Amino acid sequence: MRNPIKTAVLFSLLTLTTAALVVPLPSTAHAEPGTVRVSRDHYTGTWLEIGRTPMWLTDGCVAGYTTYSRGQKPERIMVEDGCREGRPDGKLKTVHGIGTIQDFDQDRAKLRVRYPLLITMDYWVLYTAPDRSWFISADPGMKNLWIYAREVPSKKLLAKMTAKAAALGYDVRKLEFPAQ
Repeated sequence: MRNPIKTAVLFSLLTLTTAALVVPLPSTAHAEPGTVRVSRDHYTGTWLEIGRTPMWLTDGCVAGYTTYSRGQKPERIMVEDGCREGRPDGKLKTVHGIGTIQDFDQDRAKLRVRYPLLITMDYWVLYTAPDRSWFISADPGMKNLWIYAREVPSKKLLAKMTAKAAALGYDVRKLEFPAQ
């Protein structure tokens, strides 16, 4: 026999949970950042993580990188994110995800990656260097920002990268620059 109180409590919890997922909360976030057009080749090969917003996922990670390869569909990208624990020669940690270019027929700058454990991240390309050797991406709310390059930059280039992130409206005082 069912317990009516238990059923009512479970129904209430389910209703509240569903409402929390459907009803938008008031936002104090600013307008979404603009993106830039990137070629399909942007999502190939390895990019070094030069700068990033600190987050629990990357605590203790240095020498970070992202490697992209093409998926089975044109808009699909296979993603490997990796880093070393504590120091550049530390233990390698990796996670794999499946990315989908959300604006494939337009700028190809909005990548949504689904990782294990139901983690989903949106990465929007906000800027690419004229020679395409480095780029800046962020989430749509500009809470998290990343600077990537094909090679470790000089101090002069790193200063230029940081200045560009500031010009895009990001508070660069929040960035960390892990060892490579």
